[in-house]
Amino acid sequence: MGGKTAMILKLFRNMILAAAAAVFCTGFVVAGEGYHIYQEAVEETSLQEKTEEIQSRESYTEYEELPEDYVDAVVAVEDKRFFSHFGLDPIAICRAVINDLKAGAFVEGGSTITQQLAKNLYFSQDKELTRKAAEAFLAMDLERTYTKEEIFELYVNSIYFGDGYYDVASASEGYFGKEPAEMSEYESTLLAGIPNAPSVYAPTKNPDLAAKRQLQVIRRMAACGYFSDEETEAVRETVAETMAALAAAD
Repeated sequence: MGGKTAMILKLFRNMILAAAAAVFCTGFVVAGEGYHIYQEAVEETSLQEKTEEIQSRESYTEYEELPEDYVDAVVAVEDKRFFSHFGLDPIAICRAVINDLKAGAFVEGGSTITQQLAKNLYFSQDKELTRKAAEAFLAMDLERTYTKEEIFELYVNSIYFGDGYYDVASASEGYFGKEPAEMSEYESTLLAGIPNAPSVYAPTKNPDLAAKRQLQVIRRMAACGYFSDEETEAVRETVAETMAALAAAD
């Protein structure tokens, strides 16, 4: 019996080692291909050229012009460790891998704000492993080249907010009739939730879903310590009052 148990344990150990080796080899190959894609992308158009093209737009909004509530809302809902990581968030990546394995599909990306900016600058929305690897190399390049504030402002000046608005200034003007610096807590939390799914959460398309998404943003801000209990309740009441007014108008 002891000999059989030892053989089974040895076989099990060898299977684990073989699986680990396969995963390592696959990861090595993916990283290599991803680095090649990253190199080709920046050789064709440099990172400086890409960022300068965004910064040259008439509607470009600098970090200092963004309300603190808006910055906090975006960080809370998109990348809560943004100001402390190196472009990648290992904790978020591990969580995403576990959830993807459970679902048997790509259901969670674990992408940081920096990775999302990298994707917006160079890559498609395809969830291929090699593209994700290229995105990671570019994210680390962005972190070496720019400050966190510069990365954040490039991000909000290059994401889609629905209704044909491709930057924070256009979205603020289009949805609220004001510049980003003038946005209230209510407007900041509403706008922060839209880029996750612009066609779904644009308030002009689905105000109910936009409000539900906004409440998610508010809960994340409270969980991250950006809102006190009193502030959280006050913003929630504003959301409820706004939704009630819209319902009455219909």
